[in-house]
Amino acid sequence: MNIVPEPLSLASRLAHDYIHHFDRVSGFYGEDHRGEHGYAERVQWLDLSEDKRIQRKSLAACLRTYNQKHNDHPAVHKSLQLLEQPGTVTMVGGQQSGLFTGPLLVIYKAITVIQAAREAEERLNRPVVPVFWIAGEDHDWDEVNHTYFQTPDLQLSKIKLDAKDGLRTSVSYTDVAEEDWSMMLAELQTQLADSEYKADLLKLASQSFDGSAGLSEAFAKLIGCMFGKYGLILLDSADPGLRALEVPIFESLITRNETLGLSYQQAARDIAGLGYEVQADVSENGANLFYLHEGRRLLLYREGSVFSDRKGIVSLTEEELLRDLHQFPERFSNNVLTRPIMQDSLLPVLGTILGPGEISYWAITRYAFADMGMQMPLIIPRMSFSIVDGTVHKLMEKYGLSFEDVQLRLSEKREAWLASKDELNLEERFNETRKQFEALYQPLIEDLGKMQGGLLKLGLTNKDKILEQMDYLLSKSRNALEQQHEAALAQWKRIEQTLLPEGKPQERVYNILEYMNRYGLNLVDRLMEIPYDASGIHRVVYV
Repeated sequence: MNIVPEPLSLASRLAHDYIHHFDRVSGFYGEDHRGEHGYAERVQWLDLSEDKRIQRKSLAACLRTYNQKHNDHPAVHKSLQLLEQPGTVTMVGGQQSGLFTGPLLVIYKAITVIQAAREAEERLNRPVVPVFWIAGEDHDWDEVNHTYFQTPDLQLSKIKLDAKDGLRTSVSYTDVAEEDWSMMLAELQTQLADSEYKADLLKLASQSFDGSAGLSEAFAKLIGCMFGKYGLILLDSADPGLRALEVPIFESLITRNETLGLSYQQAARDIAGLGYEVQADVSENGANLFYLHEGRRLLLYREGSVFSDRKGIVSLTEEELLRDLHQFPERFSNNVLTRPIMQDSLLPVLGTILGPGEISYWAITRYAFADMGMQMPLIIPRMSFSIVDGTVHKLMEKYGLSFEDVQLRLSEKREAWLASKDELNLEERFNETRKQFEALYQPLIEDLGKMQGGLLKLGLTNKDKILEQMDYLLSKSRNALEQQHEAALAQWKRIEQTLLPEGKPQERVYNILEYMNRYGLNLVDRLMEIPYDASGIHRVVYV
């Protein structure tokens, strides 16, 4: 593999400034992860705040039960043993439980968590264990129920798992029937091109489905198969056993809800005041908590001491909510703004691995951490890659395209190349013909109008029709030119669909199984060997 740094355009200006100009946004975050001081300060605070978190042995016991079921590797058990010991800290990153693991960025995040933990352990000379937070409590089924592959004719192909009941409930609580898993496996078999690795990949997918009640369990098994040997602990945020441990934290989130809400709102105003986009919804009376009612996950809002959803399906006083919390903790879950608080109340988090969007919305939580008597962990950008095979690399060289060209100006470059192949100078000649025609025809129309008023209108209509026919002929001429160079334009399409499918970075679209089918079952292990880089700079991997 040849690894080359190539900047990737980020949609979030706040995340861009965090990575490239930390001084501009430091007020929204904790210590800078790029300096030795940040690590030392964070570790010191973690050592002094042990009593602010869930008791280690209880947490490790809960995680051990979950991982024995879905991620049963000796290295994971070693990580859990270390987690039980005072002084051990964690690197944490998470994602929704996507179909077949979802887009490539999920794999890159897991790699970053593991490598960041290794690097921190060497730096601090103390145990640092990697933890992957599966966001199973999220309810956005449409965000996780599909994944994409590339067809032989360079189109995007989508495999999608439909939910049966249509309830707006947590992904981990959404059941998937055995026949649906069979259908997904059949679709995967169709999507993957024939290769020496295909049979083993289908077996791997089948094993992840076997006995899995839902998407989160299948996801955990696949991630565990890829990363369990590296000691990656898996945690499902919707795990009932974990939820029982979280009761004291939810209690604080409820009793201090108004103060926390004001902190989120103030942070959002400060972010907007500096000209940045606020990346998460911060409602004036948002409780930032979800309540599960009859299978539906309802977002709560607070009016005084009463908590209810927008439609009024549930309405509970603070006292009633707390009573329910102690009796039915599984009914409660976090939203995007309280999840960071929950994560750091459970685990001794040295650093959290975040993508660009996450870096942006974590800024909203800065003051809330302080309100809870906590400090924000180190924010470490996840590593970002684009995988490019030798054929596509040669095509980019053939057409003189840089990675930046593909990102920002591929259409312009393609049009310029096609224009260079136009030996008849179609655009120029048609434009000149239009000008000459209008120069000759317009005076004639005006003279006809002097003869009879109706002829002016008729002449103008006639002129427009003739110009329209010229445009039609030009369009047909362009089509003919494109047909002459159909093979070359297919190569341009291959470059685009490889690096920027549907205008999105490759890592946000394609699935890792497609690349393992091309380059081998050990692809993830080879990606693990890429040198760790905490800068957040995107890199191209030439394979």
